[in-house]
Amino acid sequence: MKNKVINLFNKLQIVVPNTGVKYSQLLEKFLEPFVNDFKDVEFYEDIFEFGINAWNSANMKLILPKEDNDNAFNALENSGINVALLNRMIEYKISHFKNYTNFIVDYDLEETIEDPILKITTQEQDAYLKSMFEQFNQEDLADDFDENYINRSAIIIMPRQPFIDWCSSLYPEDLDDVKETRTYLISEDIDDIDSWLAKKFDKLFTFELESWHTNKKEWPQKRNYKMFKEWFQIDISRMIYDFEINPILKF
Repeated sequence: MKNKVINLFNKLQIVVPNTGVKYSQLLEKFLEPFVNDFKDVEFYEDIFEFGINAWNSANMKLILPKEDNDNAFNALENSGINVALLNRMIEYKISHFKNYTNFIVDYDLEETIEDPILKITTQEQDAYLKSMFEQFNQEDLADDFDENYINRSAIIIMPRQPFIDWCSSLYPEDLDDVKETRTYLISEDIDDIDSWLAKKFDKLFTFELESWHTNKKEWPQKRNYKMFKEWFQIDISRMIYDFEINPILKF
């Protein structure tokens, strides 16, 4: 994976929707010293998102009082996030990129026939803080939530014929089970789920493949979003309710 990550940064084309400073290039340079820390990370998207969180957290650290920053990091201690790495990246951003105060609000790693193209969208500090505080105010309105409502959206995936054919060639006796659907819960804050899927599709694709066959050499190669939509029917639900009394178990 280490070489895979290094190759990605070596091949990356930069396309910048922002005017002025090229934040795509800045993010690439910001991540380069930490390539070895991500050698076991399977998906490029996870690397970019961790890096973007570190970048934005560094910007916030320069704005917020020390007590607020400390409270935020204390809340992360049992979250499974690599807090030590996050701290190192924050300090690196402050020491090397302090003058670049825009917040990164979105990215797109567009697959092409040749090399991937990284696109970055940023927001100036005042606009970012305004939108963040507006979001906090909305979340404080508890009356907006219905009883039994769960703050998640759901992606429901149903196998199409290419996936069924692939599974059947390996396990012809399990044809009925292959047709079962799976549901994936994601953050309700994701406004454009199609764009989210375009970035995250291979996580879901991998999960579906691995649930049937663990030999990755026999998986379909050069997977892309077009193939994902050909192999699976995708339905989305934004209204999730839980009528059960017992708590949900997550392993």
